[in-house]
Amino acid sequence: MLCRFSGETSYKRIQAKALTDFLKQNGKDSGSLKEPVEIILAGFLGKDASADNDLFPWVFSTYDNDRFDERVDPAGWELDRYLENPVVLWAHCHSIPAIGTASELTTTDCLSGKIKFNAKEIDEFGWSIGERVKAGVIRAGSVGMLVKEIEWIDHKKNPEEPCDLIIRKQELLEFSICNVPANPFALQTDWLGVSGDAENSTALGNRTGAPTARSDRCGFWPLTSIT
Repeated sequence: MLCRFSGETSYKRIQAKALTDFLKQNGKDSGSLKEPVEIILAGFLGKDASADNDLFPWVFSTYDNDRFDERVDPAGWELDRYLENPVVLWAHCHSIPAIGTASELTTTDCLSGKIKFNAKEIDEFGWSIGERVKAGVIRAGSVGMLVKEIEWIDHKKNPEEPCDLIIRKQELLEFSICNVPANPFALQTDWLGVSGDAENSTALGNRTGAPTARSDRCGFWPLTSIT
C-alpha cells in the first residue's frame, strides 16, 4: 500500500503492520483520526463502455476485503471537493496535465463513475491512454483518499467479519489510470464483465480470471517518482 503522512511530500510504500500501528496510535475512541493519512488503493474497470464510446464506466472502489484485511465503506465517501475539479490523472503524477475527467459518481455497494479521456486534438497522450483502455490494454486505476475515520473489528463479537479494519469515512482526493494498480489484488476486466476473485467479491456480480500482476513500482509510469 502507498501512503503519505502529514508533512511528507511524496508517497511511500508501507507494510500492513506499519499502517496498523499508525492508525492505533492516532485513532480516537470515536473512530476518527487525530492525524488523517492519504492512501492509494486500487480501482477497477466496469463492464463495457457505454453507448457513447467516449465514456468508460469505472469502479473506483469496492467493499471487498483486501490483502491488508481491511475494507472501505462505500457509504463513507466524501466527494464534494473532488467533484469541484474531477480530473483523472496518469499514475498519480501531478507534474503533467490531467488526461481526462470523471463524472456521474455514485455510491451504492461501491464507488463508481464514468471517465472521459481528453480529445486527440488537445492532448494526444491522454487520448492514447483512452485508446489503450478501449482496446483492453490498460484496465486498472487507483484512488487517492484521505482517511478520516476507522473501525477496528472485534472478532469475538463479530466472528463472521473477514477484515480487521473498516475505513468508515474517507475523502476522495484523486483518481488515476495506471498500468498496474497499487493493490496487487485489484481486478482486471474483459469485455464480458469484471474479472478477479469472484468468491471474495461484493461488486458487479460474478467475476472471473486472475488478479493483475504486481510490479516493484506498482504500475507507476516513470513520469512520477515514489520514494
